[in-house]
Amino acid sequence: MKRARFDWVEVLIAAGVIAALAWRIQDWRYQEAAAFSSSGLEERASLQQAYGTAHASQSGEEWIIRDFFKDRRGGTFLDVGANDYKHDSNTYYLETSLGWHGVAIDAQPEFAEGYRQHRPQTLFFALFVSDVSDASADFFVPTSHPENASSRREVATIEHGGQVEQRRVPTVSLNDLLTRAHLDHVDFLNMDIELGEPKALAGFDLKRYKPALVCIEAHPAVRQDILDYFQQRDYVLVGKYLRMDTANLYFKPE
Repeated sequence: MKRARFDWVEVLIAAGVIAALAWRIQDWRYQEAAAFSSSGLEERASLQQAYGTAHASQSGEEWIIRDFFKDRRGGTFLDVGANDYKHDSNTYYLETSLGWHGVAIDAQPEFAEGYRQHRPQTLFFALFVSDVSDASADFFVPTSHPENASSRREVATIEHGGQVEQRRVPTVSLNDLLTRAHLDHVDFLNMDIELGEPKALAGFDLKRYKPALVCIEAHPAVRQDILDYFQQRDYVLVGKYLRMDTANLYFKPE
């Protein structure tokens, strides 16, 4: 009986040690996350100082892209999930201020007129990007936030709420799209299609077009698929931008 009581004492002591270690680890992680966040804010502030406070992109993406290309003029882009011609656009500045040209694609034809009027150097296609062309896919558009449409009903409903309009839209692969557009080289690939990224990448010959920089939204549900895709094709993360933008990943050729 005495030995049993002693064993319980040992168990309680061990439990206390484990709890203390768990708390300490959590504290370390908190401090690390705080330092990580603080460092990211400092780096973003540095880019803002270099490139100005204004930007068309949703957050600081425009600063990052300009920093990578050092405000290079006359490049080409492929903007997948392009949405509005200016609002939250990662390519608006490239075209209007640096003379770039390229291709924009979005499954909502409502955005076409804006590109026609304000983005003359951009070819806009109202199609749904997938791994195959000439098929059709379901597309869900929140009526209150059409700019946040998704290929998944649950994403459009959970993230944005309200009523959701279901559409059936034609598909195209990026390889076929670029052939149609007679674009044989891409300097910058931008992709933001609400969890549809892995399927879109499956229809894109990365080694053929070899963009110098890729900016791609990476939700946790598809992040590993995206990382695997680029690793298998000898692309690496641009580490200096990880702290500045937690929504997107940036890749370049190894």
